[in-house]
Amino acid sequence: MKKRLIYLDNASTTSLDPHVLKVMLPYLKNNFGNPSNLYEISRKAGFAVKNATEIISRVLHCRPDEFVFTGSATESDNLAILGVARANKKNGNRIIVSQIEHKGVLALAEVLRKEGFEVIEISVQKDGLIDLEELQKNITPQTVLVSITSADSETGTIQPIQEISKIIKTFRTKNNSTFPYFHTDASQSAGYLDTDVEKLGVDMMTFSAHKIHGPKGIGGLYVKRGVNIEPIMYGGGQQGRLRSGTENVPGIVGFAEAFKINKINKKVQNEKLKKMRDTLEKGIFKSIPKVVLNGHKTKRLPGFLNISLLDVEGEAILLHLDQLGIMVNTGSACNSQSLEPSYVLSALGNPYEYVHGSIRFSLGSENTMSDITYVLKHLPNVIQRLRAISPLDLTMGEKKTISDPRAFIGNQTPYFLRKKNKN
Repeated sequence: MKKRLIYLDNASTTSLDPHVLKVMLPYLKNNFGNPSNLYEISRKAGFAVKNATEIISRVLHCRPDEFVFTGSATESDNLAILGVARANKKNGNRIIVSQIEHKGVLALAEVLRKEGFEVIEISVQKDGLIDLEELQKNITPQTVLVSITSADSETGTIQPIQEISKIIKTFRTKNNSTFPYFHTDASQSAGYLDTDVEKLGVDMMTFSAHKIHGPKGIGGLYVKRGVNIEPIMYGGGQQGRLRSGTENVPGIVGFAEAFKINKINKKVQNEKLKKMRDTLEKGIFKSIPKVVLNGHKTKRLPGFLNISLLDVEGEAILLHLDQLGIMVNTGSACNSQSLEPSYVLSALGNPYEYVHGSIRFSLGSENTMSDITYVLKHLPNVIQRLRAISPLDLTMGEKKTISDPRAFIGNQTPYFLRKKNKN
């Protein structure tokens, strides 16, 4: 009997939409030319790039020359953050990010620190929202860039991008300055939230095709006209000299098609995802004791559910569910190979043992209510079996934070490593 497969890790990547594949195929086969050349197959490729750019710019409500194709969301973040910081170092050396930015953004922060920039990491509240007062206090005349994620990839908590934009614009007006620029990584949120850059008030915005049922290996960056930014890749001068390299025509065409389909289906799809997510959440909390919700209860992406199941390890849950054909994750995909606790969940004030028992469900367009029923049928039994062999017995509400989980307090073992009382 064929094992049932239920994919609930759409925050990591999504399947390729059949319609997207269909529009890509001609540029993988017959019209494979380099879009910079003048003969027919290249002209067709060049027209395809132009058309794709126009499709995406209409969705974003921006000019076609304000959108740049990249190889990934990671490259887009590199271009936005390094490109702006280095181009404007004479105007200021302060960069502001949040503690829950994607690992790629935090890595860039470290690079800029080594280059002499002052990097401020804004804290988040226990519900995952950034502290707007702290942000406002840290914007100074030396601040050239603020980069805050639209929604983090672990809890799906949605940040108040428009409010952040207003804070930045108020500072600019008061100080008669064009700085700081405002960048947001929308690679996780673009499939669910409004991407109208004028409404949002952002100067730069990062996107990724494979998060919206497009192909892997293609991303994009909206750069508002007038933003002073320099390239991080040099070569043939393609895309207004901002991103050199022969364009990935099949990927670009697929990206645009995925953007278009997502725009059409977004509202209906969000309602479906939220209904399934809420059913899953209520079912888990009803059938399994000692469960903690991570992130904001309502201000989160509709397909996201991140929970901590106390007394068990997230990796053990993942592996047991995988044997049942249920695919979930313990955090963002970039952290899944590490045994280190999630820095995002830790930033929310969760202690080590809560973080290590976390599981992220991220639902997608191909999921059905039948999938949710299947998970609710098997997950309680998995948790019961794992808890039966677990040495942990945590108390709900006991949230002592210990920086090093291997530490000892005097001669006592930390409370979350104590074995259950068998008496």
